Amino acid sequence: MLRQRGGSVVCPSCGNLVGVQDQQCFTCGRWNPGLWGFAPLLSRLGRDLGFTQFVIGGCVILYLLTLIIDTGSISTSGLLNFLSPSLQSLFLFGASGPIPVFRYGRWWTVLSAGWLHGGILHIFFNMMWVRQLAPATSEMYGASRMVIIYTIAGIAGFAASTVFSVTLGFIPFVGGAGYTVGASASIFGLLGALVYYGRRTGSRVIGEQAKSWAIMLLIFGFIMRGVDNWAHLGGFAGGYGAAKFLDPLRPERLDHLIGALICLVLTGIAIAISIVDGLSVFKL
Repeated sequence: MLRQRGGSVVCPSCGNLVGVQDQQCFTCGRWNPGLWGFAPLLSRLGRDLGFTQFVIGGCVILYLLTLIIDTGSISTSGLLNFLSPSLQSLFLFGASGPIPVFRYGRWWTVLSAGWLHGGILHIFFNMMWVRQLAPATSEMYGASRMVIIYTIAGIAGFAASTVFSVTLGFIPFVGGAGYTVGASASIFGLLGALVYYGRRTGSRVIGEQAKSWAIMLLIFGFIMRGVDNWAHLGGFAGGYGAAKFLDPLRPERLDHLIGALICLVLTGIAIAISIVDGLSVFKL
């Protein structure tokens, strides 16, 4: 039996017994600890339903594929560009930015670009932040809403980068380029969600910590060359707005889980379409 409709289950966050239909765990405060009756099945995936491991695994696999598909053009010059895939490889798998979107009409890449990375240090630091922030956001909002926030923030970040790199590219230090990739837009979205959580719930510790991290990363982005700050700013705004709409003080619902699954399916479709379309563009 996949779904339990009555009785008690173990809360996936704190390990105490809760009712299957309880809206909130009385021990740790987690919303819907019974996971709509699917707790015995889903709790095996972890507190964030395995999303952190899924993101890390997916990004690493795609990074390796972008290297393998064009080994002759891998960059090894400089620390920041060490083991950087070629632009053709990144384009093929779904890089976003003004060139893919406006020149080639690949608008769906706002979904796929967040799963690609431009170098070994790029993916290492981004995955480190995902590992830090995704479980924490899941604790505050629930795993399903965290996935929705992560996806919307990525879309908002790459949309902002694509549009503002063209219209406001003259502003110094903000950045933007013809091609853009990386999970940092979604990472800033998680930070935005945690900042909103602090404001909505009055938890100054969480809100101030997230705000300090966001400011630190923005300062780093303004100092370092090649950082897409438009994507970071757009991702933060997207995550904050999505968190406000989803409201952490309201219970997580089953339709949030459905929405999270839709986000993941659409992302997978976007990557698949990018590959098929990219093969026709390059006549591979």
